[in-house]
Amino acid sequence: MTNSPQPTKMWSGRFREPLDRTFEQWQCSFSFDWRLLPYEVAASQAHARALAAAGILTPDELDTMLAGLTRVGERLLNWSHRISATSGQIDYETSNAQIGAAIVASAPQAEDIHHFVELELTKEIGALALKLHTGRSRNEQIATDMRLFVRDAIDATTHGLLDWITALLTQAEAHTNPEADVMPGYTHLQRAEPVLLAHWLLAYVSMLERDLSRFADARTRMNLCPLGSGAIAGATLALNRNIAARALDFTAPTPNSIDATSDRDFMLDYSQAASTLGLHISRFAEEITLYATAEFAFVDLPEAFSTGSSAMPQKKNPDLTELARGKSARLLGAATALATLLKGLPLAYNKDLQEGQEQIFDIADTLAGLLSVLPSFTRALKFRTPTMQRAAETGYLNAMAAATYLSNKGVPFRKAHEIVGNAVRLGLLRNEQSSGKEALELNAIPLADLQQLSPEFTEDFFAAISLTATLDCHDVPGGTATHRVREALAAAKQRLSTLYPLPSTL
Repeated sequence: MTNSPQPTKMWSGRFREPLDRTFEQWQCSFSFDWRLLPYEVAASQAHARALAAAGILTPDELDTMLAGLTRVGERLLNWSHRISATSGQIDYETSNAQIGAAIVASAPQAEDIHHFVELELTKEIGALALKLHTGRSRNEQIATDMRLFVRDAIDATTHGLLDWITALLTQAEAHTNPEADVMPGYTHLQRAEPVLLAHWLLAYVSMLERDLSRFADARTRMNLCPLGSGAIAGATLALNRNIAARALDFTAPTPNSIDATSDRDFMLDYSQAASTLGLHISRFAEEITLYATAEFAFVDLPEAFSTGSSAMPQKKNPDLTELARGKSARLLGAATALATLLKGLPLAYNKDLQEGQEQIFDIADTLAGLLSVLPSFTRALKFRTPTMQRAAETGYLNAMAAATYLSNKGVPFRKAHEIVGNAVRLGLLRNEQSSGKEALELNAIPLADLQQLSPEFTEDFFAAISLTATLDCHDVPGGTATHRVREALAAAKQRLSTLYPLPSTL
């Protein structure tokens, strides 16, 4: 046992025994929370302004402290430039890992990002740095830093989503021709009815619009400032909490100090919105993967986003969509881990919460990676519309239009359904009874045969079940009728441009 204090620790006064070295390294969070440096600096500057307003710092001390914190914050940029200069062009993950390793190695005694900033600020401005922790706790600091990080992550995700939506809208705008851009729509993975290719693309736009709204809701809900909450009961100084809230662009201070230091709902909201987005990405990826197979042959994968086989020279593999599908599992896993972490914690702060940071960082990095490639990939997709159209013209996909034709002539729909089912059976019998001959589609069955099923069939039936007519009989808002799809496309562009500025290329 030793009586010497541990002067480099933020909590060393009460302790006399040194930490077990293995435990010390194991419990430190600086190896991953270093990336909160810009947020810790911003929050510290906001707190410094509140301290000055409370008379704890003189105007000169405030200026010195703000300048010192700015220089500490520049450490991240300096390391980034240094690594870029020595390593050349490297990918985001490698760069991030190298920057983190360099910052952590520069301050081996730092326990976490808060400790790092205090140590570095002391190097910059001396003992004045020790005044910064007056009236605050690391509990409120990390709650604030994580809110700032998540807020920026939501903004980055929103930007990436808008880029992807723009790519989908561009493709949709190019594929609204009922004479050329028709594909089978599927239920139960069986061909169901023809739809415009643009209509299928707009289905994903609708999903992503809901994702945008979820992230926007989460951002609004989380935009409250925990600074001034102290460790649990509130600051011990009469701080004007609005000063820090305004400085950090929060809507207002948090209303309850106990909740503020332990609340991670904002991380849950973000992770759950991210996992839902991941599901949508995965569904898109799954469909493109299927449609790129020889069995479907609806889409030609862009070579710039595909790889080959090391064994089979002919292969072009859907690496991007398969990886995107896999990344969605990562997002779901992180959201589940975070919810499980929080479910049994008593109020207020607990060290367990440290584990949630890595889940959030991983979600942010995963989404950033996905949204860095999906827009360009989507723009590069080449749809094989002749193949799609041939598929839409076979398999009795106009049966619903045929039933509607009879219904419009006064036949009860349930009866019309039965009659058209019998007509389909009639066409299928052609294949069963005549070896080597294909089944007759509805528009190839002789009128006389149809009239034996119902006298309501007349010559106008064949025009009513043409591909274009089959599309256009779905003439309701949200339907695949040609003019409805064009209206939906224009409405989506207008809706998004009202909320977010879309690129002028659309």
